Amino acid sequence: QVQLVESGGGLVEPGGSLRLSCAASGIVLRLNNRGWYRQAPGKERELVAVTSVRGSTNYADSVKGRFNISRDNAKNTMYLQMNNLKPEDTARYYCNIETPGWGTVNYWGQGTQVTVSS
Repeated sequence: QVQLVESGGGLVEPGGSLRLSCAASGIVLRLNNRGWYRQAPGKERELVAVTSVRGSTNYADSVKGRFNISRDNAKNTMYLQMNNLKPEDTARYYCNIETPGWGTVNYWGQGTQVTVSS
């Protein structure tokens, strides 16, 4: 059974930093496409950062230079380091794993809330 558990969200002032974690069980992160998405109230879920199984990484234009996606293979955990946070980054953040190749399956965590406000 695949389980993704996010943590690390919270309330932070503009310009602050947070690091989100996504601990995976039942699936090996490095063997799959993986990433972070977010959804603000009244808006559609949007891509924040994704890394393919081949190692290429893409970021949303709005977070380039501020956010960094990484992983710890030993812990089977991926991270999203978020720096210089802005109020428009406020959203619920979800980690995602997408199995590569035919018959793609997507797995989602329950999300963690990030609120950027003074």
